[in-house]
Amino acid sequence: MGRWRKAALAAALLLGAKCAAALGAGAALTGWIDELAESGRMVTASLSLELGRAPDAAETPGEPAIYASPGAEGPGADEEGASPSPEPSPEAEPGAQYDENGAEIIPTTITGGLTVKNSTGYNIDVGALLAEGPALTLPAEGPQVLIVHTHGSEAYTPTRADKYEESDAGRTEDKSFNVIRVGDELAEALTERGVSVVHDREIYDYPSYTGSYNRSGAAVEAYLAEYPDIAVVIDLHRDALGDGEVVYKTVAELDGAASSQLMMLVGTGESGLYHPNWEQNLRLALYLQQAVNERFPTLARPISLVKERYNQHLSTGMFILEVGSSGNSLQEALTAVQLYAEAVAPALLRLAG
Repeated sequence: MGRWRKAALAAALLLGAKCAAALGAGAALTGWIDELAESGRMVTASLSLELGRAPDAAETPGEPAIYASPGAEGPGADEEGASPSPEPSPEAEPGAQYDENGAEIIPTTITGGLTVKNSTGYNIDVGALLAEGPALTLPAEGPQVLIVHTHGSEAYTPTRADKYEESDAGRTEDKSFNVIRVGDELAEALTERGVSVVHDREIYDYPSYTGSYNRSGAAVEAYLAEYPDIAVVIDLHRDALGDGEVVYKTVAELDGAASSQLMMLVGTGESGLYHPNWEQNLRLALYLQQAVNERFPTLARPISLVKERYNQHLSTGMFILEVGSSGNSLQEALTAVQLYAEAVAPALLRLAG
C-alpha cells in the first residue's frame, strides 16, 4: 500500500509539473522533470519542491543559483517553520530506520544554493539584496552575537550514545540532549574563531508551549538592553518534517562527515505585526548563506521567508536557525553547527567595526 501511494503521489507531482511546463514554465523545468522520472528521485524531489527548490537551480559547488520562488501562498508552515511533507510509505524498506515512535526515517537532501523559499506576497530581488549586503556592523569589543532558543526543549531521534527522557514527543528538558546543547556547540565554535557570543540557555516552551515567543522575546529585549551593541540574534531551533508514519532526516552530502542540513528562516510583517526592517534581516541571512554555500554547498537548505514575525522586529540582524529535523541524531546536528560556524565566523568578523 505504502509504495503504491508514494508512487501515486510522485506521479501526481510530475503530472502537475508537466502541465506547468506545458503552460510556459520552460525547457529547464521539463528537462528536470524527465531526469527525475528516470533517476527514481521523485519523492525527494517532491519534498524539495515544497520547501523551495528552484527547478533550474545550479548545484555545482562554487556556482550557487540565485533564485526567489514566487510569492504565492505555498504549503502552510507551523510555528516552527516546518512544512508538510509528502505522504509516507508505512511499509518497511530494506535497511529502513525508525524513530522511537515507530515512524520510518527517510534521509533527504534539500538543495538550492542561494535560493529563497518565498511564502509571502512580497517580491524580492535576491541579486540586489546580495549586492547591498548586511546593514549592520559588529562591535569591535563586547558581545557580538546572541543565541537564544524559543523552543529549547526540541530534541532529536535518540541513538545509543544520546538517550534521553522525553518531556513530550520529540522533546526533553535535559539540556545535554535538546537544542540548547546544539546552541552550546555553536557558541563554542564561533568563540573559538574570534566571535564574541552570549548564549541564553533558558527553556521557554515549558511548562507551557503557548506563549514561548513572548517569553523568549522578553529575554532578547533584556539582553539587548544590557548589551545594546549586539548585532546578530540567532533563535536556534530543530525543524520537524513528516507526520506520524514517516519523518525526514536532512542530510548534508559531505565527504567523511555525517551532518544534518540547516536552514535560516526570516520573518516579515505581512502577518500584520509591526516589522518595517525585515529586509535587513534577509540581507544578513543571504550574506551568511553565501558564505556557507562557498564552503559547504549542501549544508544549507534554501532560506525560508515567511509572513510571521517571530520576534525578529527586535533586531536588524535576527533570524531563526533550524538545525536538522526530528529524524536527525544529535550528533548530526552538532556537526552541522560546527561546519556552519566554520563558514560564517569569518563572514561575521568582516562586519566588525
